[in-house]
Amino acid sequence: MSRNGMKITVTVIKADVGGIGGHTRPSDGLLNAVRNVVKPQMAQNGKGLLIDSYIGYCGDDIHIVMTHTRGTDNREIHQLAWRAFESATKVAKNEGLYGAGQDLLKDSFSGNVKGMGPGVAEMTFEERPNEAFTIYAADKTEPGAFNYPFYRMFVDTLSNTGLIVNRSLSSGVMINVMDVEKGKIAQLMMWQDKPTLEAALMYPGRYVISSVHARDNQPILAASTDRLHNIAGKYVGKDDPICIIRTQKDFPATEEVGAAFNNPHLVAGNTRGSHHVPLMPVKLNSPASINYAIPIVSALVFSMHDGKLVGPVDGFASADWDYIRQIAVERTIAIRSQGFVHPATLVPSELEYAEGYRARMNVLWSKMRPISNSKNSQQKQANRPQQANRPQQANRPQQANRPQQANRPQQANRPQQANKPQSSASKTITTSTNETIQKPSKKTRKPRQTKAHPKVEEKKPAPTESK
Repeated sequence: MSRNGMKITVTVIKADVGGIGGHTRPSDGLLNAVRNVVKPQMAQNGKGLLIDSYIGYCGDDIHIVMTHTRGTDNREIHQLAWRAFESATKVAKNEGLYGAGQDLLKDSFSGNVKGMGPGVAEMTFEERPNEAFTIYAADKTEPGAFNYPFYRMFVDTLSNTGLIVNRSLSSGVMINVMDVEKGKIAQLMMWQDKPTLEAALMYPGRYVISSVHARDNQPILAASTDRLHNIAGKYVGKDDPICIIRTQKDFPATEEVGAAFNNPHLVAGNTRGSHHVPLMPVKLNSPASINYAIPIVSALVFSMHDGKLVGPVDGFASADWDYIRQIAVERTIAIRSQGFVHPATLVPSELEYAEGYRARMNVLWSKMRPISNSKNSQQKQANRPQQANRPQQANRPQQANRPQQANRPQQANRPQQANKPQSSASKTITTSTNETIQKPSKKTRKPRQTKAHPKVEEKKPAPTESK
């Protein structure tokens, strides 16, 4: 173990507390305000909360990287970050920055920044002789945006050959998946739970990978998962995620982890947090793009010894990532050309401006009328009493006085109609003496005497005994 047998904790906490001209980047005044609170806590002569720290930003989110020996969820460490963001918020208000204090959803600190707005990723571990880890910070998206890269790192052998040749990784890892709507978590074991993990990752808006451990329980990955609209009760942002991933030796190589971001996949976020757009890798301390605010992610590559940080190296600064950025831009333009039509836009429950959308839909719903079945509609009309009493229906002369109906001679002279012995004109009955006679039907017992058809009466045979 390092530092006289003490384990090291790496904590990274991020928040959006203001941006220049919109959601672009924090001002230098905001960054200095955070530094002025954090730096005095660097350990000197055994005093101070922190061993080391680093402060930077991705888009309009400031992140504070801290190393210490106080473990995860430590009240003093979290309170330090909270005070730093509060100080920056005051500067943001004085400078008139947009979204001042946006991610600080509570009025006062209550022991832990989790559930208060800022995103948190942290882990405690026994430091290796050459400890290496990478921090990925994203902006203009949601925690589930990391699901696909995480899957490529720890499950997809096509992306990571280390899953085949590394003995530790090939035996599988333990992946914790959080239901961010219900606040519950499930531990899935690779490789037997691979199909279950894949089913959950189909819906990154709800199911999010929160941590990964090796089979011997060594922590490998920790990610922020808080969803601000679940905390605030209304939509206040896309909950830009941040994560820590340990690399090398028994864990994925730094390059394998980085390469998981080389296929810009569609994530939720973008302008007004209401679209699906590719996640674009960018250089350290990059402002958010005003080209539809493409979701971005930066890579901070660190080494550490006795809790002291070396770095960061800008993981996405080399020339090959310029090509990946070009792919992301082309995909962004392609899907945004679809305008407001889904899947270019999110489903209504995920829209950042859901209240405005509901207002539009309320107008539509107010104009909606039920659709009735056409046959049922005709039947209802036939049974309406007002239909029977309409004078235009009863007094149509062409219906009552049609001469062709009463004087059709061809009806009277059809022999097949008159000579049918078993027709509706008569019925055969048997008497007690076994005599069979034909009995006129009810309809023909009293032959109709009409002047219009005299020939029918003359040809109609009288009932006779059967042979």
